[in-house]
Amino acid sequence: MPRALAGLLPRSLRGQLLLAVAVALLLAQGISAALLYRAQTERREAALVHGAAMRLFAANHDEVMLGPHPVGTFDAARELKVEHMTSAPLQPGDLRSPKAEAELQEILAGQGVSAAHVVVLRRPATGDQHLARRAARRALVLGLHAPPVPSEVMVAGVELPQGGGWMVVRLPVPPTERALLMTLVGQTLLLFALLFGAIALILGQITKPLAALTTRLERFAAKQDADGPLDPQGPDDLRRLITAHNAMEARLSAMLDEKDVMLGAIGHDLKTPLAALRVRIESVEDDTERAKMARTIEDITRSLDDILSLARVGRPSDPLEPAELGALVGQVAEEFEDMGEPVTFTPASERIVLPLRATWLRRALRNLTVNALRYGKQARIGLMREGSSVVIQIEDDGPGIPPDQLSAMLEPFTRGDPSRNSGTGGAGLGLTLARAIADQHGGTLKLANRTGADGQIAGLTAELRLPLS
Repeated sequence: MPRALAGLLPRSLRGQLLLAVAVALLLAQGISAALLYRAQTERREAALVHGAAMRLFAANHDEVMLGPHPVGTFDAARELKVEHMTSAPLQPGDLRSPKAEAELQEILAGQGVSAAHVVVLRRPATGDQHLARRAARRALVLGLHAPPVPSEVMVAGVELPQGGGWMVVRLPVPPTERALLMTLVGQTLLLFALLFGAIALILGQITKPLAALTTRLERFAAKQDADGPLDPQGPDDLRRLITAHNAMEARLSAMLDEKDVMLGAIGHDLKTPLAALRVRIESVEDDTERAKMARTIEDITRSLDDILSLARVGRPSDPLEPAELGALVGQVAEEFEDMGEPVTFTPASERIVLPLRATWLRRALRNLTVNALRYGKQARIGLMREGSSVVIQIEDDGPGIPPDQLSAMLEPFTRGDPSRNSGTGGAGLGLTLARAIADQHGGTLKLANRTGADGQIAGLTAELRLPLS
C-alpha cells in the first residue's frame, strides 16, 4: 500500500473496523445495484420486444393493407401503429440489437408469423424522421397541449416473405425508474446507520477497556510503579486479560520493590567494610603499596556506585522538573574546565527548557565526557536543536571504535580497553548508564565514528538526543 494512502487510513481498531464495514457494505450495495439495474434493463427490453411482437402479430393476423399506412395521430402514451415500408427501417448510425432481433424472431415464429428478416434497433426520437413528422403535425394541431415526445424509441421491423415488404412498429422506450435508485440509496443509508450503530456500540465495549489497559501499560513501562489494580471491564475475554495483567503487574512491582531493598542492603553491606578498609590502609608504611590499595578501593567503590545507579535508573524516585538545558550542560563543562581538562562547550542559539531529572542527566554527560577524555584526550560538547528534538554531541579526537563494536560498547561491562584498571577506566558501565538515562528521558544515545579528509577515523561522536515534548 502506498505510504501516502496508508497515512489517510484510521489507526485505531474502531476506525479500521468501521472503515472495513463501510467498504464491504458499499461493495455489496454496488453489486446489488448493478444486478438490479441489469435486471431492470433486461425486463424493459423484453417488454418492448414482446410489445412489438404483439403489434406485428396483430397487424399480420388482421391483414393490414400493405401500402403506405396513412399518417395517424401520435400519442406517446400508447403504442404506435404498425406501418408498411418497402425497405428496412435503417438509418445511418443506427445500432442494431442482435439479441432482441433473435428474441423477436423466435416469438413471431412461435405465433406462426414467418419473417425473412428481422431488424430491432434504438435511436433518439429526434433522429427518427417518421416520429419527427408526426410530432410536428401533432404540435401544429394541439399546440401547447401536444404530448411530449419520448427521448428514445425502439424500432422493430419484419420483412415479410415473397416480397411482402416490411412491417415496422415504433415503441417509446420508458425512462429509467428513478424510484429504484432512490430505494437503493435509502436502503444503503438505513443499513449504514443500523450496522454502524451496532458495531460502534460493540466496539465501545471493547476499545474502552483496551485503551485503559494500554494507558496503564505505558505508565507502568515508564515508571514501573503500580497504582492499584485496574478495574476489569468489557467482555469476558477482556476481563480475563485485565485480571491477568493486574496479577502480573503486582508481581513485577513486588519484584522491583524487593530489588530496591536488596540493592540498598548490598550498598550498605559493601560500602561500610570498604570505608573501614580505607581507614586501615593508612597504617601501611609503604607509600607505593598504600596508594595501590587506595586506588583499588576507589575502583571498587566507583564500580559499585555505577552498578547501583544502573539498577536504580529504570525506576527513578525524583520527578521530572523544568530545566534550562544549556545552563545544565554548561555547568558540566565548567566542572571539567575547573579541573584543567581540555573540554569546550558550544551552546545552542536559543534557550531550551525541558522537563528533566537534572541529577541523572548530569551523570550521563559526565560519563560521556570522561569517556571522550580517556580515549580522545579532549572533549568538544555541542548543543543544538533539530526539528522536534534537542541534540547533545560529545566529540573526541581518539582512535574511535571498530564499526562492528559500536553497538556492543553500550552493553554492560564492555570496554574498548580490556584491562579494567584505574588508569584506563572502571568496569565498563559508563556508556551503559548514559544510555539508560537517555532512555529514562524518552531519548536515545548513539555512537558514531568521524572520518577525516583522508577517509580514516578521526574520532568518536556520542550523540544524546532528547525529545522536546
